[in-house]
Amino acid sequence: MRARMVGGAVIAVTAAVAALAGPVAANAAPNTEKAIPHSAPGWLSHGTQTGTAAASAAVQARVYLAPRGGMAALSAVANAVSTPGSSSYHRFLTPAQVHAQFDASAATVDAVRAWLAGAGLTVSAVDTAGQYVDITGTVAGATKAFGTAIANYSHDGQSVQAPTGDLHAPASVADQVLAVSGLDTSASTIAPGTQKPSPASPGFRNPQVCSAPDFGALDQTAQMPDGTVLPTFQNSTAPLPLSPCGYTGPQLRNAYEGNLASTSNGAGVTVAIVDAFASPTVESDANRYATTLHDPAFDDRNGQFSQSLPNAFNQVNTGKRQCDASGWYGEETLDVEAVHAMAPAANVRYYAASTCNDRGFLDAFARINSEGVASVVSNSWGGTGDAVDGDLQLAYETAFLRGAAVGISYVFSSGDAGDDATVLGTPQTDYPASDPYVTAVGGTSTEIKGGAITAETGWQTEKWTLEKGVWTQTAKFQSGGGGGYSTHIPEPQYQIDAGIKSPNNGRAVPDVSMLADPNTGMLVGQTQAFPEGVSYDTYRIGGTSVAAPLFAGATAIKVQNSGMPNNVRVGLGLLNPLIYADHSGFADVTGAGMAAAEVRVDYVDGTDAKSGYVYSVRIFDTNNQSLRVHTGWDDETGWGSVRAGWLMK
Repeated sequence: MRARMVGGAVIAVTAAVAALAGPVAANAAPNTEKAIPHSAPGWLSHGTQTGTAAASAAVQARVYLAPRGGMAALSAVANAVSTPGSSSYHRFLTPAQVHAQFDASAATVDAVRAWLAGAGLTVSAVDTAGQYVDITGTVAGATKAFGTAIANYSHDGQSVQAPTGDLHAPASVADQVLAVSGLDTSASTIAPGTQKPSPASPGFRNPQVCSAPDFGALDQTAQMPDGTVLPTFQNSTAPLPLSPCGYTGPQLRNAYEGNLASTSNGAGVTVAIVDAFASPTVESDANRYATTLHDPAFDDRNGQFSQSLPNAFNQVNTGKRQCDASGWYGEETLDVEAVHAMAPAANVRYYAASTCNDRGFLDAFARINSEGVASVVSNSWGGTGDAVDGDLQLAYETAFLRGAAVGISYVFSSGDAGDDATVLGTPQTDYPASDPYVTAVGGTSTEIKGGAITAETGWQTEKWTLEKGVWTQTAKFQSGGGGGYSTHIPEPQYQIDAGIKSPNNGRAVPDVSMLADPNTGMLVGQTQAFPEGVSYDTYRIGGTSVAAPLFAGATAIKVQNSGMPNNVRVGLGLLNPLIYADHSGFADVTGAGMAAAEVRVDYVDGTDAKSGYVYSVRIFDTNNQSLRVHTGWDDETGWGSVRAGWLMK
């Protein structure tokens, strides 16, 4: 499942788009100051100003500082160590070397502190690595410091306080200011994209009216528990298969990894997982799930599962946009179980964000990069669309590039809303998946029979529901893997070199794909709240938040088989230059041989049969969006899904 950033979500915008973001500040910055590019809120063009913010109103913000030498210098190092054919290929730096070379200097930090303090703001914290400065104060102090008026606005159902245009900084330090967050008080909470059960919300079970272990082992002629006889669908001459009960971890490992040697299990490699908050039952749930399926539990003696937690958690309530800890527990559990299933001997280290906003996730990335123990980082969250508030993209990219310099690969789910047209009105890609320095993992609908993948197509689903004995269309587009072309982020060179023909010269998404369709989804196990009490149970789930950890776990196998001793590398760095240079180890997803549709059976209340059943038909790879599968790279599944050939190279 894909999370959704709303309100103040992060994304880069072009200079032309930034110019349209809002009116010029009433008190224009003096000539001794410079604008901070893309720092105006992205929603200004449709927001309504409701008055000037009170001078005494409180302000809390963070100023992110540029890497020493600038983004270009950091990008050059990250690309050089990650690109095949480079003289520096796989000559990664240590975290200490990255800090020494790219942390903001003490002189820069002092100059920024002096500027902010001189405007009457209080510097409340300074990152030990010089990557940011936290400030508190008033609107009067912020207006003086950033040379831009701050006003009250109404937008997207919110009443907020925000700058009226781009921020400014003294010319002596402006080039060292990467981004500023917090002056715009719009809600920017991040949540798992599809509701997952938790101990604080109703649990979920799938009825055992489904196919197992293979796709299509049962069809709609099977007797339904309430005696319903399912009619044929659209004059079909053959009964449709029933949805799988949920592919298990061992099934998925064998299907994607094939006949790899038993020693290709991720041993010696660490996969990081980033979500918000921390489930108290995640390890016990993951161990029970694994051992029930005859996989090994985590080895506690060697710390195979570990966690990096912040000093405190902060649950934020912003009305309709809530940041609820327990809502993240299902995502964390799914991610851990998927990675462990694909790489049973790999270490899994969970890095919890302190809260569900940009600052919390960026702090988690900083811990990952400074520790330098993870080879690949799995992220099953992101934003619908990538066209708002651009300066924070640079803060995210700094984290991705710092990681790449050490050898760390960042992986993101591409989203669950297809091309986003049903949400945003026009096709768009999601961020951070659309960032050029991460690997975007899209989604497939997948048939597994006899332990092998027998057919795959892109995940784009149409839904019909049985109503009064008749199949009735209830969703022309139900859900689907994110993909398409960014309208704000340029196409990276590795895609141009690979011959990807972006129609608008934008970053093309996704790069690869894995199982994501919840109708052919993964079986997971989790402690949940049921009417009879809190207990462990299993359910089938999907979304590209399944695809991302499956790919991250498989990548641990590739790192293990990379042939480099552990003392000279953490991992592989940026994955995309490698993938686009040689994608022969991926299975091209074309839809050939895939069933047209399936029948799915659900409980009305999601828990048991007391309220009855719901019967639906889910059509695979519907053509109701702009995304299409075809031979070669496509905007629905990228280069395709992992096979043993890529993992052994």
